[in-house]
Amino acid sequence: MTNRSAGHPTRRPTMTDVAELAGVSLKTVSRVINNVPSVNQEMVDSVLTAVKQLGFRRNDLARSLRAGDSTATIGLAIEDLANPFYSTIASAVAEVAREHDTHLITASSEESPERERDLLLELCQRRADGLLVVPAGTDHSYLRLEIEMGTPVVFLDRPPTGLLCDAVFIDNRGGASAGITRLLEDGHQRIGVIMDSLAIYTMRERLAGVQAALAAAGLPYDDALIRVGVHEPEAAAGVAAGMLDSSRPPTAFFCGNNRISVGVLEELWHRDSDAALMGFDDFELSRLMPRPLTVIAFDLRELGRKGAEMLFKRIDGDRSWPTTEVLPTTLLERGVSRRA
Repeated sequence: MTNRSAGHPTRRPTMTDVAELAGVSLKTVSRVINNVPSVNQEMVDSVLTAVKQLGFRRNDLARSLRAGDSTATIGLAIEDLANPFYSTIASAVAEVAREHDTHLITASSEESPERERDLLLELCQRRADGLLVVPAGTDHSYLRLEIEMGTPVVFLDRPPTGLLCDAVFIDNRGGASAGITRLLEDGHQRIGVIMDSLAIYTMRERLAGVQAALAAAGLPYDDALIRVGVHEPEAAAGVAAGMLDSSRPPTAFFCGNNRISVGVLEELWHRDSDAALMGFDDFELSRLMPRPLTVIAFDLRELGRKGAEMLFKRIDGDRSWPTTEVLPTTLLERGVSRRA
């Protein structure tokens, strides 16, 4: 008798095989495979168990590839290929992929959860050996079936939701707290805080670090000094201008990312303002900015490399519990002093 759990010796298992082993209809298997949310959980579990036992994989290349074959391809989903932050991550991942004789497919979600889902599932359809994700969405449970069927996934910069996966983050909270503490040590009591959307995990963590440091110093919350949802440098410049024109302007600014820092820096320069500037993320040419500023920096290439190395360990058969690695930050002085 053929051992069904080991898979058929001459052909790939089919959805019909899965339905037979799970004791459900072919339609039910199809609904589970396609992540239809209305399927009874007991049936979902039965189908997933059968999928594991048979080694079944949903993919468009099944007719030409044997079960267990590697495609020597990994996928990377990032938010914006034009942003140097993400292109640096992609470059580091590509370097590790070359070391493993593996091709890298990089795609941009364009900050759309729906596009991210489509991209990742398409990469799974193409039988990528593994996935690296800088997430745009807030629900990644749709990847559970793919992971159950053997596709490893590692998340970069932000955690997944609804999954237990390997991840590599930056110490966003600790870095922000250290930045605010430095400004407080320099004597600043009124610090303007400008952040991107709090729907973004990194912004929430950085704001939490800001709040912790200000609370530890005994400073009260001042709504006039906090602005969130600022996306572009131009908007950041406008927000800084409004704070500086108030009756009690800030003596320092804390910026949630490099794009905000650039906008605030431009406004301070135009005004010849002496307000201190602290910004999360280093950025290109920061050393040549026309006034002093401090950046909360980290090794972005290490973020990409660590994540890729985690992924290849999984591809090579590592079945240990998922881990999370947090990379440290450091404060760096940038810009040039004003000429006398």
